[in-house]
Amino acid sequence: MSRSIPMTEEGHRLLQEELKNLIRVERPKVVQEIAEARDHGDLSENAEYDAAKNRQGFIEGRIKELNDKIARAEVIDPATLTGDKVLFGAKVTLFDIDIENEVTYQIVGEDEADIKKGKISVTSPVGKALIGRSLDTEVRIAVPSGVKIYEITEICYE
Repeated sequence: MSRSIPMTEEGHRLLQEELKNLIRVERPKVVQEIAEARDHGDLSENAEYDAAKNRQGFIEGRIKELNDKIARAEVIDPATLTGDKVLFGAKVTLFDIDIENEVTYQIVGEDEADIKKGKISVTSPVGKALIGRSLDTEVRIAVPSGVKIYEITEICYE
């Protein structure tokens, strides 16, 4: 049995848009590139043909991957959630005890994670450590630079 993949509505929409682009734009484009490369003659020494075939393989693999992820998607709308525990989709404000600084992260699916936008994966070390924790809880998280100590100062669902 395949496991479901949690994602927000935005993450699901972005995967669908990427899939649509690959099928409607990129796939026909690479087929055309292969046809043009064939017209140049000997395929055994044709770098354009090899590059186009490699690109086609990548596109077909990505289409298959996206179809699988979309089929197994468990779309979660954080706005429908409430509570004082960190769940998928929560925006969590943490106080870094070492440097006395606040940071806010949203817990999202793997494909949506973007640290620059404050979105961390539910499967990341920080995401795993936060899930199920309550407001005002101290959390110790092993990171490459050592152990970070955070206090959860706010949890919101929007």
